Amino acid sequence: MRPIASLLLLTLLCAALLNGCSRATLVYRNLDMVVPWTLNDYLDLDNRQKDELRERLREHLAWHCSTQLPELLANLEQLERETAGGQLDRRDLEPQYRDVRDAMHSVAVEITPTATDLLRALSDEQVAELRNALEENREEYREKYLAPPLERQIRERAERMQERLQYWFGQLNAAQRQRVLLWSHALNEQNSRWLGNRERWQELLLAAVEQRHRADFDDRIAQLLQEREALLSTNDQAALQRAEQAGLDLVADLYSLADEGQRTHLSGRLAQLRTDFSDLKCLAPTA
Repeated sequence: MRPIASLLLLTLLCAALLNGCSRATLVYRNLDMVVPWTLNDYLDLDNRQKDELRERLREHLAWHCSTQLPELLANLEQLERETAGGQLDRRDLEPQYRDVRDAMHSVAVEITPTATDLLRALSDEQVAELRNALEENREEYREKYLAPPLERQIRERAERMQERLQYWFGQLNAAQRQRVLLWSHALNEQNSRWLGNRERWQELLLAAVEQRHRADFDDRIAQLLQEREALLSTNDQAALQRAEQAGLDLVADLYSLADEGQRTHLSGRLAQLRTDFSDLKCLAPTA
């Protein structure tokens, strides 16, 4: 997902929010600077392209502030109350997750025209640069996530998840670590499926960009951004749904296994995140 997050603007913001990045508000405040800088991993934008992108980013961010930030704050407040009261269970997480998915789709729809314009305006040299960067990225991901033996993939996936969870819960206890390991084992060869779908999406993106002057270019980019799951096979769609449900089950089980100190830690993290976003001054488009 990293290339789309880099190339396609506010997805970076969503990733920061959903992954619980402790510096999410820093990214949020400086998104118009962060995204062009991150794009350098894949493209060398000229000054005009960078200026236009920054301006469009500020407009998208103002839209997000006015349309989605209030609901985000309300959801955080509700989640904070549920965790503080020891009431969080699987049924509480389902609607929260649906809200996140709906919000991400709204962001995808909002940024599609900007992404389409940016990609259409690329020079042949920039497209070749993008092609090479994506290939290097694929090789890097294959080496990191697919080359190791399956047991190592499972272990490292569990370790990555434990590291993310410790930000929210603090140090995990033995029962929680075992639950994370069981979750990772249940996903089994998920790395292979995930990377295969990721690479096919990148190939479709690159094919569209290489034919960016065709009449159907806008529709192709819109589908890539707004209907990612529709591009998956039936088996892969079912596997994705199982993985999503397994993730929700994991969070609910970890909370039930948490002691009072961990629940207090979680409530504190949520409260701080809500405060940080409440204090944001939304950016307005420049005149």
